[in-house]
Amino acid sequence: MLIEASIGGRVVGRLSGSAGRGRIPLRETVAWSPDSPLLYDLEVKLFDASGREVDHVTSYFGMRTIETRDGRVRLNGEPYVQRLVLDQGYFPGGLLTAATDDDLRRDIDLAKALGFNGARKHQKVEDPRWLFWADVLGFLVWAEMPNAHLYSPEAAVRLAAEWKEAVLRDRDHPSVVAWVPVNESFGLGPPDDRVGQSRFLVQLYRLTHELDGTRPVISNDGWEHALSDICTIHDYSPPGHIARRYRSLDSALGPAYSVEVEDQVGGAGGPTRAAYLPGYRYRGEPLVISEFGGVALAGSGGWGFAQASGSDELLGMYRAMVDALMAPGPVEGFCYTQLTDIEQERNGLLTFDRQPKIDPELIRPITQTAKRR
Repeated sequence: MLIEASIGGRVVGRLSGSAGRGRIPLRETVAWSPDSPLLYDLEVKLFDASGREVDHVTSYFGMRTIETRDGRVRLNGEPYVQRLVLDQGYFPGGLLTAATDDDLRRDIDLAKALGFNGARKHQKVEDPRWLFWADVLGFLVWAEMPNAHLYSPEAAVRLAAEWKEAVLRDRDHPSVVAWVPVNESFGLGPPDDRVGQSRFLVQLYRLTHELDGTRPVISNDGWEHALSDICTIHDYSPPGHIARRYRSLDSALGPAYSVEVEDQVGGAGGPTRAAYLPGYRYRGEPLVISEFGGVALAGSGGWGFAQASGSDELLGMYRAMVDALMAPGPVEGFCYTQLTDIEQERNGLLTFDRQPKIDPELIRPITQTAKRR
């Protein structure tokens, strides 16, 4: 067996011997990042006893580290602000299935043109080709498990089993930088069974770390965390509220917005959501606002969490919210809702057929607003 790793056609690592596991020493190590998504080409050749080549496989890999330390996310050892966009992965003509490989690449290209350096792939285990393009183009990915809305012991077992398959399938992609097994307490059981909910979240958290100890795990994206490597909050409040709430950690971790949001979308309202379940607390994790915005244009025929009269007002609201999150305070990253309109949800920065509602050249510098310390 012969294994060679190369960069731009130059072999920088070689391993030969009998078939099996082994390590390839590299003469050059270059870190992968959204700014420099360098990938190593990998070639494996298998020979028979006479030296004749009988099999040949090509692949690739990337080298990078991702960790949470001192309240910040660090990519390759350096603090890194994640500027993500919520992407539900729906496509014209195919719903959850893209018509072509070009459609998968296009969504990443469009997100990058809007200034985002990654996406939270929401409630979907995406086509591996999309992850391939995220690797190639340099695009961070929060990989998330679709959740049941009704709890049962059978549903819990199935979720854990399918989540295990998803992590094992996708853990070699350098673009994947976080695992999200549960979103907004979906399918966790009766609201009054906090002990059962936290037990299940901790089980999923530990299972994920057993399968992959190299990436952060978000226990319950949005609120009611148990053990979690990143504290994520969903907040669809208007810009002024966001500017006030995220000036300090104490106010950021206070009761969430849920009554406001449910009233805005026609719901009956309900109890506020705590950042952590009883028995758990903030332990110094980075704080990321992993859903906010959700602004629809008036007359769009659908709904959003807020409404803008036109593209100019939408741009102004987006600027005010991003500026508030990047102002001095505990927030270390964000995820805007959302990339495209989805059926009745008309709060995308793009229409469902991928037409920008605002010139990307105007949005990009806002998305990339520097974090002020």
